[in-house]
Amino acid sequence: MVAESMVVSVRPSDPWGGSRYAGGVMVRDDILELVGQALAAAQADGALPSFAAPEVQVEHPQREEHGDFSSNLPLRIQGLAKMKAQDVAEALRVRVPSHPAVVDVQVAPPGFLNFYLDAGWLAQQAPSIAEAGAAYATLELGAGQRVQVEYVSANPTGPVHVGNGRGAAIGSTLANVLAAAGYDVQQEYYINDAGTQVAIFARTLDARYQQLFGRTVEIPENGYPGDYVIDVARQIRDAHGDAFLRPESEAAAEPDPRLGEEGIRLMVEQIREDLGAIGVEYDRWFSERSLQVEGGPYDKVLGILREAGHVVEREGAVWFASSQLGESKDNVLIRSDGSPTYFATDIAYHYDKFIGRGFDRVIDVWGADHQGHVSRVQAAITAVGGDGEALDVLLYQLVTLKRGDEIVPLSKRAGEIVTLRDVVSEVGADATRYFFLTSSAGSAMDFDLELAATQSDENPVYYVQYAHARIASILRKAAEEGVSDDGADPSLLTHEAELRLLRRLLLLPEVVEQAALELAPHHLPHYATELAQAFHAFYTQCRVLGEEEALTRARLLLLRATQVVLARTLGLMGISAPEEM
Repeated sequence: MVAESMVVSVRPSDPWGGSRYAGGVMVRDDILELVGQALAAAQADGALPSFAAPEVQVEHPQREEHGDFSSNLPLRIQGLAKMKAQDVAEALRVRVPSHPAVVDVQVAPPGFLNFYLDAGWLAQQAPSIAEAGAAYATLELGAGQRVQVEYVSANPTGPVHVGNGRGAAIGSTLANVLAAAGYDVQQEYYINDAGTQVAIFARTLDARYQQLFGRTVEIPENGYPGDYVIDVARQIRDAHGDAFLRPESEAAAEPDPRLGEEGIRLMVEQIREDLGAIGVEYDRWFSERSLQVEGGPYDKVLGILREAGHVVEREGAVWFASSQLGESKDNVLIRSDGSPTYFATDIAYHYDKFIGRGFDRVIDVWGADHQGHVSRVQAAITAVGGDGEALDVLLYQLVTLKRGDEIVPLSKRAGEIVTLRDVVSEVGADATRYFFLTSSAGSAMDFDLELAATQSDENPVYYVQYAHARIASILRKAAEEGVSDDGADPSLLTHEAELRLLRRLLLLPEVVEQAALELAPHHLPHYATELAQAFHAFYTQCRVLGEEEALTRARLLLLRATQVVLARTLGLMGISAPEEM
């Protein structure tokens, strides 16, 4: 369970205020403060000796009977105190200040300090959550820090494939989470519209275009064999006719550069549409070619590196002397034919991010095959005047497509791959995003197409969305009967299923913070599933309509709060919150 495994260290907060967020306070931070104050009091009156204590940490216990929060501080300081952990815990327990949210503090072997939330306080959180609406779980963690999230950035020489789709879901959800956590976020797609692969694509496209007019032109040996290139060639022919047709005698000539540019434009448009189909929208599409204009970022970084003595020339090539900066080897910047390497333009691109546009932090979401590229880019950023430590690279692993127990080959036929569009057309955009998010980025994942298309409780996204739709249905029926939560008394929410649901609702701000700090959006679908489970348990045990009116109003208020949190969680994942299913 994601939420239960979360460990959080203390940091300053307003006394008894917790971390402020839309909808109330994060009581977890108050618990941290209480433990810290108890320790200070115990040392002040001599119950514990003076020593520099480690950071206070709290977590949600796995077992309900162990309370809502637990601190293992006594176990961690027993050596410093030269006392048994359980005795340390007792010394802290009796000095924990009172707090309106805490009804009891207990010591549990071998030395845990367990906190229990007051049921009345829990119930009183329902109206603030309900009224917060879409702003619920909006944090101030980022304090407006400017962050750029760059993801997918696949070469515009082919359609978006399944692996790219996973990067898209991770990147866009992470951007949503960071924005909710108080960062000023910009999302960007880096268009690799220069270099060797683009030139090969242009020659392949030219061959396919010429073939449409009956010319005998072979595609390059290392060209792109997929049928999608023929489709692009047809689009160009339909739009421009024979404008790029060459005589038979010039079959071996270089293609018209305008043809390649038009092909890249069409591919980028297709990529934009495919990613848009799963709700991915960028603030900026950045062209690699723009880096190489005279006097632009590419020229600037080469000048900076040369002036700083980080460039050496050997074997006819220009190298970045990264071994001088702690890297295991030097890396080529300019090949012997004078063309820049991908690494060189990547340095220029990140120079533009940090120096040119002034981002405080940059997060790149890359496939795991780029792992060896990370440290050298960070070293280069520092070498050109940026802060390499401000670059975070989130690497995601491969996707295995399945139908039940059967693995689906990612290559359908020669030159063709399973595209993101294929998956979306089969299971829908919401299921596609949800399933891509369920595993941590660093874990290889299985995507079960059969399960994703199933409309039953076995399908996690259906299960979560159905909870939202069921609540919407109850609220509609209540409105038809002339009943609402106006004037609701939340103190009537005393059933154990109601309190469990309230506990889950209060966790979302913590989950948002955890996902932002760890760059781990996979916590959201796990939380969503747990929240849906808590709601369905409530629905089974607690009748809403048909009860005494005061209790009905209170439970309608709880439903509205639950609907808010479900919609907010789904929205952060870029998934719809349906009113009907």
